[in-house]
Amino acid sequence: MTLFWLLTGLITLTIGAEVMVRGASQLARAVGLPSLIIGLTVVAYGTSAPEFAVSLKAGWMDQADIALGNVVGSNTFNVLFILGISALIAPLIASKQLIRLDVPVMIGVSLLAWALAANGAISRWEGVLLCTGLIGYTAWLIRVGRKQSRLETEASQEVAGPVETKPTGLLVSGLLVLVGLGLLVMGARWLVDSAVTLAQAWGVSDLLIGLTIVAAGTSLPEVATSVVASIRGQRDIAIGNVVGSNIFNLLGVLGASAIIAPDGVAVSGSVLRFDLPILIAVAIACLPIFFTGGRINRWEGGVFLAYYFAYLLFLILAATGHPALQSFSSVMTWFVLPLTVLGVGVSLYTTWRPSRLSSRGARS
Repeated sequence: MTLFWLLTGLITLTIGAEVMVRGASQLARAVGLPSLIIGLTVVAYGTSAPEFAVSLKAGWMDQADIALGNVVGSNTFNVLFILGISALIAPLIASKQLIRLDVPVMIGVSLLAWALAANGAISRWEGVLLCTGLIGYTAWLIRVGRKQSRLETEASQEVAGPVETKPTGLLVSGLLVLVGLGLLVMGARWLVDSAVTLAQAWGVSDLLIGLTIVAAGTSLPEVATSVVASIRGQRDIAIGNVVGSNIFNLLGVLGASAIIAPDGVAVSGSVLRFDLPILIAVAIACLPIFFTGGRINRWEGGVFLAYYFAYLLFLILAATGHPALQSFSSVMTWFVLPLTVLGVGVSLYTTWRPSRLSSRGARS
């Protein structure tokens, strides 16, 4: 029955996210926001609603390991698994705004979360700080989006005349958002309760369950959105969904969980020493790849995907105390990681050299 409710919770979360994102997207278009801003805000925040619901409930019940593990695990899953599998389907191309603003913001908030957690907990006032950062980031995006939309609307009205907003469409969209939120709340309750039961039955820590089952389960909407966007050729949305979701998870989900938790969100030593540094490294790994022509190639997507499974295997070996853990760690440290750095370096060089040669030719 526990497994049944776990599966039911995941399905309910996925359906609820789909309904809410559809309604929220219609609302955003009705008020006039461009597609990139919709991808970074409405779609990204909407697909992160399961993480928000699960971590908020876990924080309220003082289950800090699940609340924190869900955020850290989801962000790692988003970059390594979702971007990896999306790039395998088709090479992903990032816009200049994503490279210059949103990816650096994702790295910055990852470092901020690590700094706030350094004392062993993220307090309520630190949660307020994170939520305030999300409000500021979102307000800036909406301001930029409305400016772009106003220019596009003025140009289109000169040709086709003014476009009226239908109140019925707004009402239906708002109803979809409310129904989706209701499904998310129910799904979150079933998922958290069953995950805790499984952790206790299997003798596995809440942190491992949060980093794996809960994190991957609540990221299913992001998987569906980015994969479908990649298949349809909307590759900017595929990347924007992941980057925007990661920013929302760290600022909004983690911040709200710290505010609602009785004593803030406690951070264990293992998270500080391993999981948060991995999260930061994964975020930083996006920069050189995005700078190689603003794209993630298939082989780079394959590396991302392989690293996620390696990360997952490490968590399982560490949790079970398996004797192969030492050998696995040595192979990753002395063989796999140096080869990856070398591969990214070669990719950067092959991208930088032609541009430098062309600039020299232009000067001559």
